[in-house]
Amino acid sequence: MLTTWILLALFLFWAVGAYNRLIRLRSAALQAFGGLDTHMVRWIALLGEYEAAHGAPGAVQAIVGDEPAPAAGAHDAHAALWAAATQFGASLAVARARPLDSGAAAALAAASQVLENAWQTVVREAAQVSEGVAPPALAPWVVRREQVALHSDEARRLFNDAVAQYNHAIAQFPASLLAWLFGFKKAQTL
Repeated sequence: MLTTWILLALFLFWAVGAYNRLIRLRSAALQAFGGLDTHMVRWIALLGEYEAAHGAPGAVQAIVGDEPAPAAGAHDAHAALWAAATQFGASLAVARARPLDSGAAAALAAASQVLENAWQTVVREAAQVSEGVAPPALAPWVVRREQVALHSDEARRLFNDAVAQYNHAIAQFPASLLAWLFGFKKAQTL
């Protein structure tokens, strides 16, 4: 009888310790997402500043030149950029509400890639019009984007590392039983 109580107490202490570890790892992943979220918000703010400075129809031609055909293409690229930024903002809002949800993370990763592609298209089209180099009006925005990207890449790496540790912990037996019992779900990296 005493042996049963001792084994039951050991199991209870193990279960509490394992549960606390899972909670700690999940919290670390959530905190890491908070850091990444900050950099993503900076990217949206930078795009907002860019739109305010260059979003007017006449401003697009001032950036890429006065030739009508390229300006129309640049206008399309800018429209795609604003649409991608809107999609990215919506995906970020959903991911912010559920940072460890696989679907939200997948949507955010896809929106991030679409936004980056749209930005690169704007830069590439501006460079085509100005004979291979981005025009001087666009250069400060390119530099600022590179700075934001550098910082967000580090924050993304920290988030992905935290998610990998969390996923590893909930997959280990016997902690996986606790993860199943308490509804811990596998998260997705970005």
